[in-house]
Amino acid sequence: MEKSIVIGAAGEGAQDASSAGRGAHAFGFTAIDGAPLPLSGYAGKAVLVVNTASRCGFTGQYRALQALWSDYRGRGLVVLGVPSNDFGGQEPGSEAEIRALCGEDYGVDFPLTAKTPVRGPEAHPFYRWARAEAGGLAAPKWNFHKYLIAPDGRLVLFLDHAQGPAPAPRRGGGAARGRRLRSETGGLRLTAAGALRAYLG
Repeated sequence: MEKSIVIGAAGEGAQDASSAGRGAHAFGFTAIDGAPLPLSGYAGKAVLVVNTASRCGFTGQYRALQALWSDYRGRGLVVLGVPSNDFGGQEPGSEAEIRALCGEDYGVDFPLTAKTPVRGPEAHPFYRWARAEAGGLAAPKWNFHKYLIAPDGRLVLFLDHAQGPAPAPRRGGGAARGRRLRSETGGLRLTAAGALRAYLG
């Protein structure tokens, strides 16, 4: 059965004063080339944040992510890859090695961050915020977990690692793995495909 998550669930922690009201735009990463990469630079665009790995059974999702970026970047989508070695030690290489693999093997040209912890006490502040917003069920359980950030910085959807990123019809009548985060007033569920169409047009 498809589950919904309540934004800002009690007991998971709260935004501090500096991030309150700014959502994801309060946070920033280090780009894979070492430059600052503030999420506020993407204000006004939808951002799909994906923790990635080079030696994972889901690494082939890079192709679908690149296709999504190519198809929708002109309509306001940013795909942001966040390489992480947190799951199975499947991202052991350097940033230079990651860039080479992504570019040469998968043709990736969407933004990538430096290697980043995404779970546990060492998790990047963005990932700690996302967990606080949506609860532990929305936290990454493996590589290629996805968060969709709305143009105003709200966290609006998460997709687990097995859910591909491309908008596609549901097959076989099965429940979609996408989870729409419930607002206090709306509470409507949205499939992965529906969410992307809703925010990208």
